Amino acid sequence: MLGSPVLVGAITLLVAIVAVFLSYNANSGLPFVPTYDLKAQFDNSANLVIGNDVRIGGQRIGAVSEIDPVPGEGDEPPTAVVEMKLEKTVDPLPVDSTMIIRPRSALGLKYIEINPGDSDEGFAAGDTIPAAQAKPEPVEIDQVFNVFDAKTRRGGQRSLDAFGTALSGRGADINEAIVDLGPLLFYLEPVASNLADPQTELARLFQALGRAAAEVAPVAETQAQLFVNLDTTFTALASVARPFLQESISRSPAAEQAAIEGFPQQRPFLRNTTGLFRELKPGVAVLPTTTPVLADALEIGTDTLAKTPAFNEDLADVFRALEDFATDPLVPRGIQRLGDTVEALRPTVHFITPAQTVCNYMTLWFRNISSLLSVGDANGTWQRFIILATPLGPNNEGGPSAAPANGGGPNPRANYLHSNAYPNTAAPGQTRECEAGNEVFKVGQQVIGNVPGNQGTETEGQVGGTG
Repeated sequence: MLGSPVLVGAITLLVAIVAVFLSYNANSGLPFVPTYDLKAQFDNSANLVIGNDVRIGGQRIGAVSEIDPVPGEGDEPPTAVVEMKLEKTVDPLPVDSTMIIRPRSALGLKYIEINPGDSDEGFAAGDTIPAAQAKPEPVEIDQVFNVFDAKTRRGGQRSLDAFGTALSGRGADINEAIVDLGPLLFYLEPVASNLADPQTELARLFQALGRAAAEVAPVAETQAQLFVNLDTTFTALASVARPFLQESISRSPAAEQAAIEGFPQQRPFLRNTTGLFRELKPGVAVLPTTTPVLADALEIGTDTLAKTPAFNEDLADVFRALEDFATDPLVPRGIQRLGDTVEALRPTVHFITPAQTVCNYMTLWFRNISSLLSVGDANGTWQRFIILATPLGPNNEGGPSAAPANGGGPNPRANYLHSNAYPNTAAPGQTRECEAGNEVFKVGQQVIGNVPGNQGTETEGQVGGTG
């Protein structure tokens, strides 16, 4: 009874159904697994979605099962109540525990982090953690970016532009000036002492400057016009001096300090973003060809998912029967025998797997069987076939023969047996080729067994194989 193929097939089908059901419902928790359910109140759910993780110390201990908005009473703002399904190992969670909604990635994925407290008293299942224990307040990435508001960005741009204009092309000179500044200050002290000494007659310098000014007196009008033009220039600047130039100057230190502190913090984000887009590049490259397929899959999946609630309801009786089946004391013996069967089938499956994964033969067989039985009328369907007459001659394939056909007869070039009962299908130990259906027909030559040479792995619907 336990070795019956029908029983083994039925058990295999049930196991497959269980696996599909568990995979489909994994986000909302596995069936028959007890949970410790709590609720948490937040002032803002911060883009949480159902299925997001709940973690303690980085370890996943549950998931978000429901998010409900709660309108505020009176002038109070609305809040969000999040229902969580936690592992029983967390029960009971101390009542002084805190929680925070944190980003899991830069793309917006979130999770709830719980920091257990030290209280001996714990929350009972179904209790609600108040919003007062949702601390510290999370900082979103858009709040970080809001530090650089319009005025700060505008002031920084103008400052950088002015600094760039002032220092453009003078890098080498600035470097030399810094290098020479040390010796300058060293020698400046004795020079200043000499200038202060009465014996230097510094007053005569100013007298000489007076005489020099007299010499330039003829061009005084030109110099006066220079100052007039400077006045025009500074008058134009005065119109933007307050508040723009003033704010640029006054806020530049704070902006530069914020940049000094913020840019190092952004390096991991930029580095991880670079790695992310580098890994996404191969997938993005194939999107032009795969997008139509994905669109068709989503369109078909929409109709399919709409039918799954009714399907799940129909599965209720199946899983009740499955529960009865699982509690049957004879089931473990059957599973053990099933394990023995799987182990015995392992070499066979390993041998025949390349026939599909490399040569696509199984898919083609089902396609051809469907095509074979697809023609019919109101009374039924019939098979489509054609009779190929065998060539005449000694030992021809049209009747019993004493030996394989090997020439002779009215058409000696055709009366040759071509038979390959076990063609190569890229199985272990065979030549890696998809020989069935791809053999070269040797005219005027008897061929029994594999055709010489490698016929390749190209079959209809699958070029080059995947194995």
